[in-house]
Amino acid sequence: MQWVISDSSTLIHLAKIDRLNLLQNLYERITVPPAVWHEVVEQGAGRPGVVELIEARQNGWVQMVEPGDKPLVRLLERDLDEGEAEVIALAVEKKAELILLDETEARRITDLYSITKSGVIGVLIKAKQKGLISNLREDLERLREDAGFWIEDKLYKQALKAVGETDN
Repeated sequence: MQWVISDSSTLIHLAKIDRLNLLQNLYERITVPPAVWHEVVEQGAGRPGVVELIEARQNGWVQMVEPGDKPLVRLLERDLDEGEAEVIALAVEKKAELILLDETEARRITDLYSITKSGVIGVLIKAKQKGLISNLREDLERLREDAGFWIEDKLYKQALKAVGETDN
């Protein structure tokens, strides 16, 4: 089984722009640790995407798995929040092919473990390349405006260039 493990940020921001379904289309199955489920579903009750995420778990394309290496989780929690620590610990334990997370410090620590990572923008780029979305610019604008996701101008332009959309 391919292990793709997601942190809260990717799930929340894709849900806010009604693109959570892209994860199933791109990866078939997503794994989340308990802290991520708690943050997104339990603490986020009533927010966009919560119902869809619960349904995704019931349908089996989102699964919750607890990391077994508690000392590693505690070590990672020195620099990260609980969800990010559990995502990275689970990725190390399961030898994940990919983790989905956006926070800078978590991405830096992920590099220390040589784990392949992507964030919400990377998911959208891949979706555009696979023909799952027609216009990356529109989704990036929705991320900025509807989801409150900050995108550096340089990254915005690089993302558009990567999929052949010119930045006018």
